[in-house]
Amino acid sequence: MKKDEAVRPIMETPPEEEKIFISLRASSWQDFFGQEKAKEALRIAIAAAKKRKEPMEHVLLYGPPGLGKTTLAHLVAREMGVNIKVTSGPALERAGDLASILTNLEDNDILFIDEIHRLNKVVEETLYPAMEDYAIDIIIGKGPSARTLRLDLPRFTIIGATTRIGLLSSPLRDRFGVVHRLSFYQPEELTQVVKKGAEKLSIPISQESTYELAVRARGTPRIALKLLKRTRDVAQVKGGGEINQAILEETFRMLEVDPLGLDESDRRLISTIIEKYEGGPVGIETLAASISEDIGTVEEVFEPYLMQIGFLKRSPRGRMATPKAYEHLGKKLPAPKSQPKLFEEQK
Repeated sequence: MKKDEAVRPIMETPPEEEKIFISLRASSWQDFFGQEKAKEALRIAIAAAKKRKEPMEHVLLYGPPGLGKTTLAHLVAREMGVNIKVTSGPALERAGDLASILTNLEDNDILFIDEIHRLNKVVEETLYPAMEDYAIDIIIGKGPSARTLRLDLPRFTIIGATTRIGLLSSPLRDRFGVVHRLSFYQPEELTQVVKKGAEKLSIPISQESTYELAVRARGTPRIALKLLKRTRDVAQVKGGGEINQAILEETFRMLEVDPLGLDESDRRLISTIIEKYEGGPVGIETLAASISEDIGTVEEVFEPYLMQIGFLKRSPRGRMATPKAYEHLGKKLPAPKSQPKLFEEQK
């Protein structure tokens, strides 16, 4: 991979397939709905940094995918009036990749690192002095003649985003001064997201349809906008261009999305636990193999929302389906399992 491929400045023209998505991304604080606590804290940190004429402290945003971590990073850069450069943990393969990026930053610039928990260990350790002392150590030469050269860096801010904060090492996590967790959205907040997206796409949609889309979006703005675009496609091909109840039903039937936002994969996971393992508990490795999915996909994609709506619970022995899951799928709740007696009563 070439060095230039490790980072993509915000000023670059995005690929064609990204243009629609970026056009729906919030471009101001007023357009970013939800996450009120995180927004308030970030705006205070921005105002304080501008008042002191200093860069912001390093920021770590974590939470499930699709909740707005990347969008918040761009809004912070816009509010600070500085440039933002975007890269990701897997893209930084060598310490030299990181050094080339950091030395090209200007004062107060922001470096956004997505999936920061996937940083190479060597790159991560190179990042420590850069975050604390705004300097980076480079080893020149090999063997007995090798020497260390310290390069001073501009005062910059790192914004890291991760879906799995538990995989971050303590030294890296502790170097972030501002840490915020983004949580799932409520339907009322997603209604505003869908309404704003429909305005940008210039497609008419009723209030009832807006709320219906929000309810089935699994608490995630990215999914809400994806459903909106797919519904727009159906409306333009099979309808008169307006999103109404009939168009919604056709779209949800085609995508196999039920009233709670569960798709075929979610229902297959729950059904497997109920039908093959009597409701659980079943280990994550066994469950992932049974539905032919990766363990990481089960843990990061399926489980968070299923646990949030109370369809799935974890126990030391494995995953279990709840009575609500049985009811939603129309399955009969089994009789309680009898517990074996450890000691027989003495007569």
